[in-house]
Amino acid sequence: MDSTEITVIGEGAVAAAPDVMRLHAGVEVRRRSAAEAFAEVRAAAARLAEALRGAGIADEDLRTTELSLGPEYDAYPQVSAYRAAQGVEAVVRDLARADQVIDVVAGVGEQARLNGVAFEVSDPAAALRQARDRAFADAAAKAAQYAELAGRGLGGVVSVSEQIEQGPQPLRVVAAMEDTRSVSPGRQTLTVVVRVGYRFR
Repeated sequence: MDSTEITVIGEGAVAAAPDVMRLHAGVEVRRRSAAEAFAEVRAAAARLAEALRGAGIADEDLRTTELSLGPEYDAYPQVSAYRAAQGVEAVVRDLARADQVIDVVAGVGEQARLNGVAFEVSDPAAALRQARDRAFADAAAKAAQYAELAGRGLGGVVSVSEQIEQGPQPLRVVAAMEDTRSVSPGRQTLTVVVRVGYRFR
């Protein structure tokens, strides 16, 4: 690095409330024949998709994530059953309906599977802008301090690069006596790390 320059790392974090939930669900069956297992899982998947549409999920917010069929063995090569599964990701854009959508999946029957949820901020632009402001201010403060410690004056910016990080997306289970909801999106932390190069005066 040029001795006339200084490079510092600044960090800015903003907590934002997620407004979208991705529900990972599906159906699974085990039957004696492959044809029977596949036919039943396809029928169950159709019921699941129809139920999700009935709960207000748009077609463009439904995505197949798995389609599998295979044998299970008691002792190889003796086949005990055939397992068929079909998974779906449903994007829930109204979090007030999240519990209703989960209940709809459970109501499909014994074939239904719930594989987890993930929360996200659909439009993080405003939060990231605020995080950038904080990251750049942090970098500027560090650069000014180092310049003072070095007995140098601080000049203009000569380089900037950034890295964006998303913090954990917690899933909290709330007791029924405290809240009628079973899931809560919590808060998601958006962090900007910026590397800024300054010229010494």
